[in-house]
Amino acid sequence: MPATTGSDNLDTIFKAYDVRGTVPDQLDDELARAVGNAFVQVLGAERVVVGHDMRPSSPSMAAAFAEGAAQAGADVTMIGLASTDQLYFASGHLGVPGAMFTASHNPAQYNGIKLCRAHAAPVGTDTGLQDVKALVAKGELRTAERPGTVSSQDVLEDYAAYLRDLAPVRGRRLKVVVDAGNGMAGHTAPAVLGPLDLDVVALYYELDGTFPNHEANPIEPENLRDLQAAVREHGADVGLAFDGDADRCFLVDERGELVSPSVLTALIASRELAKEPGATVIHNLITSRAVPEIVVERGGRPVRTRVGHSYIKATMAETDAVFGGEHSGHFYFRDFWRADSGMLAALHTLAALAEQERPLSGLLEEYSRFSASGEINSTVADQAAVLRRLEEQFGGQPGVTVDHLDGLSVVHDDWWFNVRASNTEPLLRLNAEAADDRSMGALRDRVLEIIRSDA
Repeated sequence: MPATTGSDNLDTIFKAYDVRGTVPDQLDDELARAVGNAFVQVLGAERVVVGHDMRPSSPSMAAAFAEGAAQAGADVTMIGLASTDQLYFASGHLGVPGAMFTASHNPAQYNGIKLCRAHAAPVGTDTGLQDVKALVAKGELRTAERPGTVSSQDVLEDYAAYLRDLAPVRGRRLKVVVDAGNGMAGHTAPAVLGPLDLDVVALYYELDGTFPNHEANPIEPENLRDLQAAVREHGADVGLAFDGDADRCFLVDERGELVSPSVLTALIASRELAKEPGATVIHNLITSRAVPEIVVERGGRPVRTRVGHSYIKATMAETDAVFGGEHSGHFYFRDFWRADSGMLAALHTLAALAEQERPLSGLLEEYSRFSASGEINSTVADQAAVLRRLEEQFGGQPGVTVDHLDGLSVVHDDWWFNVRASNTEPLLRLNAEAADDRSMGALRDRVLEIIRSDA
């Protein structure tokens, strides 16, 4: 069944930050062609760069998008197989808008389109994506007096060299296990890490959009088990896990233990502040309290923002922040056009580890200060009522402050929690943190009891 440009389908697949749906019923070549044409019209683009991941439907949809864009008058540069951050590199390096065909960590039946303006500036609902959707809904493709051309350019080696220059890895030789999850890190990791003095153990580098080994979603613990076992088996110094489009990176230490993305945020922030004292660092509101503490201790200025890459990138632009981190494993760099790069975060880890002699767990000990719950989802029909009840229960306690920057945040000197609604499902998401495991567990259980009392 072909996809349609009907309002119901477009409302489903046009998300806050990208286009995403199942293939071919929600998203297909014809729809990709229409999006390409509309994208050029909305941006007035004279040139566009296009990349795609390893999913079976990605090459043909990328080609269709290019045809639509060229029909609207833009010259299109195809970079072929790419990670999302490789596409951002191409957009920044060439100074043109970009489109990346990927469904990131979603299962094999999905695909999607991530769009950006020149220099990797984000395109979301409020920054052009709604306008693209409206033009697609009209079903009127523009045919320019001078159609654009479609050509190819390989940017992989330039991308790899650029990242290595931003975070040079020097010092002792490391043994590194890399789990590409059959995603695009299998394409970029050899190019980026190959020239370095590393002993690399490769897991699932074969590009396969059916994900035969495990889902390419490292935020789920079951998808890290092979990496953890391989780190222990090989006596590796560190394990790196990437999602399907390789824009997120998760770490496993030498013991096979998962490293919190907040800890990695604090490490990279410290490195960036060492290069630029007094700089601003962005962190979202579910990141560990250790992050702003450490930024202040290192002489920087922490700025708290909502969850979501569009908020991070916008705040980075407003404050000229040097770095931004999210607890979801996204890391943003001013020197990388404020875009996120899992591979650059990995290089920072390897650089920090190689320049000293401690194991990774020892290196990161100073950045891990609190006990966190991780994100816990609960199905809730009346989300607003539950948030009101939580605020009534906690808001009047001595020493407690409440804010509504993103859902409900309740903060005390000894603990905090945030509860926010999902944009797409009837879920409330809880993140809690306290000084130790016992205190965190008590806080988590008390909040969950209130959240789930009507279930």
